[in-house]
Amino acid sequence: MKKADPKFKTTILEVVNTQLKSGDPPETRQTFNRLIGEGISEEAAKIYIGQAIVVEIFNILKHGEVFNLGRYRKNLSRLPKDTSE
Repeated sequence: MKKADPKFKTTILEVVNTQLKSGDPPETRQTFNRLIGEGISEEAAKIYIGQAIVVEIFNILKHGEVFNLGRYRKNLSRLPKDTSE
C-alpha cells in the first residue's frame, strides 16, 4: 500500500487539530477522548479522526457532494473501525 503524501497528512492533521481546539463539531473532541480512553495514542487518535475527514474530502471531490455532517459523525462513532462509508 502506498504511503500518504506527507503534506496531505499534515494538512489533514491540521484540520483535526482545528476541530479539537474549536470544539466544532463537538463529536471530534468526544471521539478523540473516547479513543484515548481506549488506550489509543493521541497521534493515532488524530490519524483515525483524519480518516473520517478524508472520507468527506473524497466524496466532495469524486462525487461533487457537499460536506455531510451526519456521515462524518457516523464515521467518527465507528472509529477505530472502518470509516469507508
